[in-house]
Amino acid sequence: MTAAERNKLMSVTVYIPTPFRKLAGNQTHVKVDGDTVGEVLDSLGEKYPGLRHMVYNEADEIPGHVNVYVNNTEIHTLQGKATPVKNGDEMAVIPAIAGGRGEALTPEQVERYSRHIIMTQVGPAGQRKLMESKVLVIGAGGLGGPAALYLALAGIGTIGIVDFDVVDLSNLQRQVLHQNDDVGRLKTASAKTTLNNYNPDVNVVIHDTPIHSENANEIISQYDIIVNGADNFTTRYLVNDAAYLAGKTLVDGSILLFDGQATVYVPGSGCYRCLFPAPPPPGAVPNCAEAGVLGALTGIIGSIQATEVIKQILEIGDPLSGRLLLLDALAMEFRVVKLRQDPSCPLCGDNPTITELIDYEVFCGAPFPGQDEEEGAAVAGAGVEHGS
Repeated sequence: MTAAERNKLMSVTVYIPTPFRKLAGNQTHVKVDGDTVGEVLDSLGEKYPGLRHMVYNEADEIPGHVNVYVNNTEIHTLQGKATPVKNGDEMAVIPAIAGGRGEALTPEQVERYSRHIIMTQVGPAGQRKLMESKVLVIGAGGLGGPAALYLALAGIGTIGIVDFDVVDLSNLQRQVLHQNDDVGRLKTASAKTTLNNYNPDVNVVIHDTPIHSENANEIISQYDIIVNGADNFTTRYLVNDAAYLAGKTLVDGSILLFDGQATVYVPGSGCYRCLFPAPPPPGAVPNCAEAGVLGALTGIIGSIQATEVIKQILEIGDPLSGRLLLLDALAMEFRVVKLRQDPSCPLCGDNPTITELIDYEVFCGAPFPGQDEEEGAAVAGAGVEHGS
C-alpha cells in the first residue's frame, strides 16, 4: 500500500485496557488506520503481533471473552467486524478479567507471561493450558530443582514434589531450590518456598516420603506428566513402571560427572526397560555422591526436562520420545540416538508380564536409598539404535 493510499484510510483511536497494554508498548491509546473494525484490528495485530493473539482466537475470530466497541457501542449490535469506522472514532477492546483458569488471563498474568503470550506456539490459549496442568517432579535435588523452577516460572498450575531428605551443605553446589539458610530443612519445604517466591500462583504440593510400590500409584495418578530426577536404579525402575501403568508421560533425565541424558517415554512408544532391560549389579555404576557431578550440568539437563514437559502440554515441536539425547559437557557435544520399543519388553512389549508394581529392591538388588533423590546415574548402551 502506498503512502497516498494509506492516507485515504480512516484513522481510529483504539483504547487498550490494562491487561493488554504490555503487548502494545504500555500505551493506553493507539492510532490505527482502517475503514472497518476488522481492518483496524488487522492493522493493530500487524503493529503488535502479541496483541493479535489476545484479540483473535485460533479460527481468526474475536473470542467470546473479548468485546469490541465503537464509540461505546458493542459491534455485535452493529455489523460486527464489517462495522464501518471514520476519522475520529474510538474503538475499545475489552477482555473479561474476572474468573479463574479457563477464563481470560488476569492483568497480572498477562504481564507475567507476556513473553509466552506473544509466541505463536503458545499464545493465551497455550498459557491457559500450562496453568491448568499438573506435573509431578521426583526429587527436589540437582535435576528436579531446575526442572521444577522453570515449570513454575512457566506458570504450571500444580507442581508436586516428592522427596524425603533434608538440605545438606554439599547439595548447594548444584541444587538451585535451596540456599544456605535451608541447610537442615526438609527439601520439600525449601522447594515450596522457593517456587512460590518466584511465582505465588503455582500450587506446590509436597509429598514428604520416599516413593515406593505402596504409594507410587496413588501419588502419580494425581498428575498429568511425571519428571524423573531419581538418583538410584531402584526408584528409576519403579517410577518408569508406575508411570507406564498409569498411562502417564515420563520425562526422564540423568547425570554423572560431565555426562547427561534426557528422553521422553510416552505410553505406547517404549519405556526405560526397553532401553535398559535390567539394572547393573549393585555398585557397578557409581552415583553422584560417589563419583561427583558438575553442578552446572544439572541446570542444562533439568532445563531440557522442563522444556520437554512444556512441549508435551502444548503439543508442539518434536519431542524426545523415541530418542535419547546425550551430552558430553567436557567436549560440549550433544548427540541424539534413536530408541526402539522392545517387543519383548516385560512392561510395554507384546506380551507383558509386569502388570502391577513389583518388589524393586529385589529386582535391583539394592534397597531404596535413604539419601538424596536427585541426580540419576547416567549410563548408555543397551537397547539403543545409533542414529541421528
